[in-house]
Amino acid sequence: MNTINSTIKGKAFEYACLLAIKETIETIRPVRIEKNSSYIIAKDRFEHEIDIYEQKEMLSSAKVGINSIIEMEPKIIEDGNDALEISLQPDTTATKYGDVRDVLIIRRNINWEIGISVKHNHSALKHSRLSRTLDFGKVWLDKNCSEEYFSSIAPIFNLWDEYKNENLKWSELESKEDEIYIPLLNSFREELYNINSNGDIAVALIKYLIGSNGKDYYKLISNNNRTTTVIPFNLFGTLNQAANTIQPKINIPKIKLPTKILDFSFKEGSKTTLILTLNNCWVISFRIHNASTYVESSLKFDIQLKGMPSDIFYINKAW
Repeated sequence: MNTINSTIKGKAFEYACLLAIKETIETIRPVRIEKNSSYIIAKDRFEHEIDIYEQKEMLSSAKVGINSIIEMEPKIIEDGNDALEISLQPDTTATKYGDVRDVLIIRRNINWEIGISVKHNHSALKHSRLSRTLDFGKVWLDKNCSEEYFSSIAPIFNLWDEYKNENLKWSELESKEDEIYIPLLNSFREELYNINSNGDIAVALIKYLIGSNGKDYYKLISNNNRTTTVIPFNLFGTLNQAANTIQPKINIPKIKLPTKILDFSFKEGSKTTLILTLNNCWVISFRIHNASTYVESSLKFDIQLKGMPSDIFYINKAW
């Protein structure tokens, strides 16, 4: 799936989730959708850029995911006359503030909300980038990268600029892994170790990569194999609250965070992927890749959760 098509389907699925919440809940309590600019974009993608068959599939997928979340969040369905407010957050909320929640579900009269990160056929944690001037330490961890780091990556980007000025495609670079990917990943790796040497960053790094920005949330993933996956990220213990008369059907433990980095090295046999191993069973992969056809001024990370503590669990539902 190309990037444009993936973005269209991602936005369409966000709208499907709003519809699923409304159709599931409106017979129990009032539901109010905030019709902001994000809603308008997602609605247009759903109604005009995917066919009716895929609309039905997305709605089916969203409904089984929302029903799973309701089993963990009875405040959504407890009796009451107050409206359940649902809204979509703009993409800038994630890029500017690190909050990856796409859908918000709110009951204002009891000062309660939960958020859902909605994904269509992918489960990446973040799509962070590396560039000549980007201070990933500041953005990720509020700790500045060193001058040595920027000096080490300058020759890589000088070569990069030559390729870019020649309007070359990434596919035309026969030695891009050895000339660009490996030295850039080595510089990134060494700088992460350097930042960690001045104060352990394990907790802050996981919080950034999960994208919580101080907020617990659910990740809801629609998969091509006609299943929906729901993952609770209960880092701060705010999910899974009982309602006045209803207990959660599924209990969610608070996640045990890592406290130290154990290893950060290349995946065996790979020139594009680093594996970060932390204590408490956390393992994160960082695969660097070009997200465009032609050489551009940055590379993107595909960051995946490869190992996790047992208190993070998946719920998979067929539809």
